Amino acid sequence: MIGEGEFVWRKSMNAAAPDWPVPESVSPMLQVEFAEATDCGPTRRQNEDFIGHLLPSGARQERQRGWIFALADGVGGQERGEVASRLAVETFLSTCEHPRANESASAMLARAIQSANQQVYEAGGGAMATTLVACTLRASHATVAHAGDSRCYLLRRGRLRPLTRDHNALNDLPRGMSAGGGDSRRSALSNTLTRSLGSQKQVSPEIHEYPVIAGDLLLLCSDGLHGAVSDAEIGRIAGSTPDLREATGQLIAIANQKDGGDNVSIQLIRVAGVEALGMYRGRPYRLQ
Repeated sequence: MIGEGEFVWRKSMNAAAPDWPVPESVSPMLQVEFAEATDCGPTRRQNEDFIGHLLPSGARQERQRGWIFALADGVGGQERGEVASRLAVETFLSTCEHPRANESASAMLARAIQSANQQVYEAGGGAMATTLVACTLRASHATVAHAGDSRCYLLRRGRLRPLTRDHNALNDLPRGMSAGGGDSRRSALSNTLTRSLGSQKQVSPEIHEYPVIAGDLLLLCSDGLHGAVSDAEIGRIAGSTPDLREATGQLIAIANQKDGGDNVSIQLIRVAGVEALGMYRGRPYRLQ
């Protein structure tokens, strides 16, 4: 799926009858709201970003694979960036659609990213590439994976912090080594990606897991946003605009106003609630 969307999942999962026995197991389940959008920008002729998501249709899918979001940004200066980003997201999500038995979220994301990398590499022979940032929300945790400089942030209680580290030549300098050469040198290094999907036969994504609580807001974005708008302003807008679709639109508008030289893509995901769900004889029900 590409474009703008919004979904709120508040479905009751077979509410327990008062006389049911103690549940066989209890697991946290999430209420999630999200909005997403991608914009070509005022100066670009085509959009090389692509966004997509995979939503659970019920409690079983939420336990097995969770809520999954992915965003990719075709690498500039290489061929068919728009093909690379779309192929990466679509392959990633289709792989996640079929999790393996007892597969952890980290293992699922790693497998899906390698599959996406292989598809992009084979399609372009190493001549096209894309970044990818993705997260899955499962139980009471967010698992975030990325390669490149597309980012994931967490906004909690008014404080925005990055959950990813840009994979570029500046950040990958050996500890203690200075970039030298002033701002132009630093800019050149920061614009040189050291990891991406499609440029090599194998990719090494970073994958980390974070606990989430009700009220948390996750933000996935391409560098069209974070390269134009400061983290402080991103946090202020996202944190002060309750309507996620409106917040997404405001962030894109200010990125285009401040820069406008790149595509801008954003996914805003709110953890609206964390509930306990019991299982009895294979049937899920909400604990009161």
